Amino acid sequence: MIKKTVLLLLTFAMLSFSEATPEETYSLTVKSVGFRNSEGEILFALYNKDGSIPDEKYKNYFKKGVSQIDKNGTATFIFTDLPKGSYAVNILHDENKNGKIDKKFLLPIPSEGIGFSNYESIGMSDRPNFSKASFLVKSDMEKVIKVIYL
Repeated sequence: MIKKTVLLLLTFAMLSFSEATPEETYSLTVKSVGFRNSEGEILFALYNKDGSIPDEKYKNYFKKGVSQIDKNGTATFIFTDLPKGSYAVNILHDENKNGKIDKKFLLPIPSEGIGFSNYESIGMSDRPNFSKASFLVKSDMEKVIKVIYL
């Protein structure tokens, strides 16, 4: 009886210990550059699923944050507690602080600056998608994203 009790206690202790090991997480520092002015705010959206971008209404993001443009003409936001995985970043220079991508008149062209990880330009033949914009986070890292005005 004592052997069974000791064995049960050891098994329980081992299971408890293995479940208590927290998942390793990382931080991603996103720096955006190339703003035409310092008005408004910069919206940073982080995505972790295929098909989640483009996301014009900002409803499919994994995490989101806001920052101001600093005196050097850059904006930075740090995403924390990220498990290892593939991510993509979208930024918006939200000049009027309305939280959405404004369009030029009746055209489907943004009137405010936007940017995506791994993109230097955006066009009808080079529309953003998760596959191209994504990158692997497996340690703390920094990503620089250029703001694009169309």
